[in-house]
Amino acid sequence: MTIPGPAESVEPVVRTSSGAVRGRTEEGLTVFRGIPFAQPPVGDARFAAPRRPRPWDGIRDAYAFGPPPPQDLGPAGATGVLDGPEGDDWLTVNVWTPAPDPAAHRPVMVWIHGGAYKMGHSGSPAYDARRIAADGDLVVVTLNYRLGMEGFAHIEGAPANRGLLDQIAALVWVQENIAAFGGDPDRVTVFGESAGAGSVASLLAMPRAAGLFRRAVAQSVPGTFFTTALAADIGTALAAELGLRPTVEDLSEVTPDQLVKAGQALAPKMPGNVPRWGQAAPTVTPYAPVVDGEFLPVAPWQALASGAARGVELIAGHNRDENRLFTAMAGKLGQIGEDRASAALRLYAPGGEAAYRAAFPDASANDLYERVQTDWLFAMPSLHLAEAQLAGGGRAHVYELTWPAPAPAPAFGGALGACHALDIPLLFGTFQESLALLQFGGAEPSEEALALSARFRSSWTAFARTGDPGWPAYDTERRPVRVFDAESAVAPYPEETSRRLWEGYEFAPLPLVGPEA
Repeated sequence: MTIPGPAESVEPVVRTSSGAVRGRTEEGLTVFRGIPFAQPPVGDARFAAPRRPRPWDGIRDAYAFGPPPPQDLGPAGATGVLDGPEGDDWLTVNVWTPAPDPAAHRPVMVWIHGGAYKMGHSGSPAYDARRIAADGDLVVVTLNYRLGMEGFAHIEGAPANRGLLDQIAALVWVQENIAAFGGDPDRVTVFGESAGAGSVASLLAMPRAAGLFRRAVAQSVPGTFFTTALAADIGTALAAELGLRPTVEDLSEVTPDQLVKAGQALAPKMPGNVPRWGQAAPTVTPYAPVVDGEFLPVAPWQALASGAARGVELIAGHNRDENRLFTAMAGKLGQIGEDRASAALRLYAPGGEAAYRAAFPDASANDLYERVQTDWLFAMPSLHLAEAQLAGGGRAHVYELTWPAPAPAPAFGGALGACHALDIPLLFGTFQESLALLQFGGAEPSEEALALSARFRSSWTAFARTGDPGWPAYDTERRPVRVFDAESAVAPYPEETSRRLWEGYEFAPLPLVGPEA
């Protein structure tokens, strides 16, 4: 990441609850980067709930993004370059605003990035929010939160879901401070993708987050939430990679980078542990929100169905071909045979393998594999979240992205389809960054892509402003869905065959399923 160039005009100063910050005017917006919303979670604050930031004297320059949290870098280009400032001030926010005018009362959108709960940072160029702020004439906030073992591993003596508690602390900061940046604390919309959408779903279910936002957008909600028993067992395995116990006492003695390496060491071993960890094992992601009975009392689907978020307006949706991104990154796109397809169907398909084969009689082994993986991990959790919101007396809008990624040959030649994370460059307009380099092949976006990108932003910002994204709310009779494609339309939910297969399925937290492997 790079520090922006010289300011175009007088550098504005805003006073926050912790001290004054100086931002920069860039392309008609005022941008503040790297503002602490909590103390660095190190020393005696490590593995603890976030603590309010220490106040400072004078004016703090808010020119550069804060240091990325310690993390698994993942596949090359997945989360953006991590060459930011050194230090442990990981818990920071960034603000894009048309003007820091306390009388403006603009809607506010707060972005929570994804990355399998183990990677990602708000300073990634993929999350440059200037187009959203400018096109929507609103205030956009992005934030960092603790990842991996620091934020999500089950550690004895530490609160669960520390990464989610960081997000809540950031939302509290927004409530206390955003008016000074020109935002309206009564019109806050949280939005996130993948693990960010899982975080949004969690926040909808967390009593501590109640009242901190009015609207929510969940893009590709992962269905992976852990029971305490499963989280504790995986936490024990993570600590064992370091020869330690999963306790605050033991783990406080090792550096954050060592904890990252423990996760990296365990992940490739996970698929061999299906007998013990069940459906969680093949994800090679040892982190997820934990349904701990305290901070996250029940899984989001059960919480919403009971009315926990009926006062929050919701958009939930997914991409048609989510799993193809992961198959492509593994070098197996279009190459899945019968054995792997059968194993996936047996593990994930409700009603068993035969039900999927009967429902999709002409599908190849490769296509069955992609379909059941997409359905289990993202598509059906997203749809069921909207349906749970309806069941609880709330309102939800549903979308599906069906426009295929245009990555040219010899990269993927269009075979990625509407894959996971394709909505990020479309929403932010960042076509040359991070995963967009795979999806667009480094090419300049076409007029079609730019038009679709503008439709995404206008829908999301209209929703943040009014609660109406421009298409009807979902209902279980007509099932109206916004289908985002070259020619977008409102149509009945396109994946009706999958919807019927998963009808009545309960997305419960994943359990510890068997004896030690």
